[in-house]
Amino acid sequence: MTASATEARHPSSAGLHARPAAEALALLLDAQAEAVQAVRDAIPALARAADAAAASLGAGGRLGYAGAGSSGLMALADCLELAGTFGIAPERTPMLFAGGAAALLHMKGSVEDDPALALADLDRAGLGAGDTLLCLSASGRTPYALTVARAARERGVTVAGLANVPGAALLELADIPVLIATGAEVVSGSTRMGAATAQKVALNMLSSLVGIRLGHVHDGYMVNVVADNIKLVDRAARIVAALARVGRDEAEAALRATAGAVKPAILVARGMAPAAAEAALRENGGHLAPLI
Repeated sequence: MTASATEARHPSSAGLHARPAAEALALLLDAQAEAVQAVRDAIPALARAADAAAASLGAGGRLGYAGAGSSGLMALADCLELAGTFGIAPERTPMLFAGGAAALLHMKGSVEDDPALALADLDRAGLGAGDTLLCLSASGRTPYALTVARAARERGVTVAGLANVPGAALLELADIPVLIATGAEVVSGSTRMGAATAQKVALNMLSSLVGIRLGHVHDGYMVNVVADNIKLVDRAARIVAALARVGRDEAEAALRATAGAVKPAILVARGMAPAAAEAALRENGGHLAPLI
């Protein structure tokens, strides 16, 4: 196999083992920061991917994530956060991770080379026409990712492929190619570093834009948050108070009237009945802006 950009030697790698601790750490930090800057060039493609994902979810479809190894871990981290942050039900955001749950305790490299496993995971996810899939691979040539991307497209899924190497096969396969050209790693080939850091930043941006497009973010507040712990119950009350411009007691009363749902609680705190608030949100596609 021809070495890809992620396998190349970084100009600062020489003598890394002999550097003082602080110097080595500073070098590693600089490399991470440089990798993140590569995300900027991917912004137009990330916007297209976010719009596709939001369109799928908004129409009642699903947004899937797929990956192996470090890329799979970045995808999994973003996928798991969607429910709590934006109130998107987990069954609407299936995760295809090479090796499954067992690989989270002991990652085996061989699972990323198994196309049969990839197809089985895609079958289990049940993605089809109208859905969107975010498929990640640092090298852009991982067999698991390529198999999933190819088969998903055949099933009518819109595939956004995120890779860190120009000209990668995953980018060629994808409906929406997202190149994040992070280049060589200070520890050669260790894509858990610069490549994965950049992927995580890109996914943070992409899923946040999805939340915005779906009306789950208003003025920077996560207005569809699922308040299932003390911290988030407090956050929900502060959001309602801020956006409805009422006191804490009124905000908490509104949340009780809506069983903890933040969006309708904001409208209730502004004078609507709970049922009317729910109806108004449905009529506006879940967006608060036209109502406040």
